[in-house]
Order: sequence, then structure tokens, then C-alpha cells
Amino acid sequence: MFEILIAFFVFILGTIIGSFLNVVVLRYQTGLSMMRGQSMCFSCSKTLHWYELVPIFSFLAQKGRCRKCLSKISWQYPAVESITACLFLATYLHLGGLEVVWWKLLLTLIFICFLIIISVYDLKHKIIPDGWSLSLSVVSIIYIALNLWPTAGHGSFWNWFAGPLLAAPLALLWLVSGGRWMGLGDGKLMLGLGWFLGLSLGLSGLIFGFWLGAIYGLIIMIFGLSLFGKKITIKSEVPFAPFLILGWLIAYFFGWDLTHLSLFI
Repeated sequence: MFEILIAFFVFILGTIIGSFLNVVVLRYQTGLSMMRGQSMCFSCSKTLHWYELVPIFSFLAQKGRCRKCLSKISWQYPAVESITACLFLATYLHLGGLEVVWWKLLLTLIFICFLIIISVYDLKHKIIPDGWSLSLSVVSIIYIALNLWPTAGHGSFWNWFAGPLLAAPLALLWLVSGGRWMGLGDGKLMLGLGWFLGLSLGLSGLIFGFWLGAIYGLIIMIFGLSLFGKKITIKSEVPFAPFLILGWLIAYFFGWDLTHLSLFI
């Protein structure tokens, strides 16, 4: 019973953190404070009350519309809150539930928060801010260092090389294509992703990311789908960070290591 209560707490905490991540994405580099200032409707500027800001529930209760002007509220809000909550709960369970090593849980949750921010921001603006990639790398380095601590973990010294080795191919694609095939931000992102997972799982995550990106690109071109209201063609610029991050999530949570061909044996 106690474990269920803790798991429920982690899930609710995820919805609250997800609500804050939405604020970060929307206010980043706008001059608005991420910690201060009241939330308001973007259409009518109505100041929102606390009961209009309850994660997920308020969106459902208001049927996805502003209570005053009835303009539609973006699905980004409940989507980010729900995804954050599910990833928080999945991480807690993946790391052992009540037997979790708490510093690993804390660092992994912080890492996942950065992943969500980067994914949503890249989808909206097609750019990965260097500050977020750097923050991701810092968390990864701390994670490696604590794992290598004699009394704390079981990390491998080779994990230090995982980030640069996995980022190098993406940086090379950027250099050769002059930025047409891939942005340099993807290579910077891969530094943190690689450091956190290590070379073997990191490479698997990178491969999964390319597979997912290729499948998505084919589907939207074949069926003429759009991304944020813009029709996608073969010349369209499609954000790649979300696919790299999805690949990372697959490798992390499922442990699918393509370098050992464990999926096919």
C-alpha cells in the first residue's frame, strides 16, 4: 500500500513539474520570468485563477477552452503534463521503486525534464538552445562521476568517451552538408544523451532515433500530413531532437542493445 502511495505521489509530482516545464518552454528567451508572473490567456489576457491551472484536470474540466473568451487552449499543456507524469512514474519503477537509489532517481528525473523541454522547444521553434544542451551534459557528467565513485556505483570509465564518440557522426553530417542535413544542435544534444547511457546503449538509442525519424518522414510525406499547421515535403525542415530523445527513452527503459543484437536472438 505504501509503495502505491509513493508511486501515486511521483505521478502527481510529474504533472506539477510538467506544468512548470510548459511555462519554461513558453517563456524561454521572451524576457518573461519563469518563476514569477501570473499565467493568463493568450487570446483575451484574462488572469488565470489557481483552479484554472490544475494540471490536466483544468484542461478537461474546461473542455480545452478559456472560461472567458472560449478560445481553444493548446493541447501542449495537458500533453506535456501527462508525458512528464508518465515518465516520472516509469523512471521511479525502472530504478527499483522503494529500493531506488535516490540520487540516481533525482538526477534521472532532472535529465528527463531537460529532455522534455528540448523536445517541445525544438518542435515549436526548430532549434535546440545551447543552454539546455549544456545543462543536459552537466547532469550526465555528474551522473557518470557518481557512478564511478568507489562506494556508489558500477559505471564504466569508457562512458566518458561515449558522448564525444556518438556526437561526432552528427557533427560530421552537419559539417559536410553545411547544416542542410542536420543542425549542429543535434550533435550537442547527443553529447549528453551518450554520456548518460554509455557507448553501447547510447549507440542503440542513436540508431533508434534515426529509424524513428525516417519512418516519421516517410509517413508524413506519403499521407500529406502537417506539423503545427505546416505541410511537410521532402524539402521541409523537420526537428530531429524529439526522435533522438525517443531513441534514448527506448534504449534506457527497455535496455535494447543493438550492439549485442539482443533484439534478434
